[in-house]
Amino acid sequence: MEQYKLFDAEFKFMCIVWDEEPLTTRRLIELCQEKLGWKRTTTYTVLRKLSDRGILKNENFIVSSIIKREQVQKYESEVIVEKSFGGSLPKFIAAFLNDKTLSDDEAEEMKRLIDLHKEGQK
Repeated sequence: MEQYKLFDAEFKFMCIVWDEEPLTTRRLIELCQEKLGWKRTTTYTVLRKLSDRGILKNENFIVSSIIKREQVQKYESEVIVEKSFGGSLPKFIAAFLNDKTLSDDEAEEMKRLIDLHKEGQK
């Protein structure tokens, strides 16, 4: 699971890839310069590092992800819940909802997700 760990700059870089993939390295360089203020060399360095880690691939100047955004989000969520709330999803949700109000649609969606993931229901 550690392969899903991305630093902030890597995550921003990967968001560009996920939003635009597949894309040429030339287009990636343009987008990183525009959105992140990076130089070409910085983009190539991050591209190489993430390729070496098996997070994305760069074949024939076409960049695409190997690891999907949802996999990274799941990993990051699990790390936060484990680290900050001792693995307790109810404690995480209580802290997250503190001083917030849910709309009826949001509450229904949360109920639907909970019902979908109840033990024995999968």
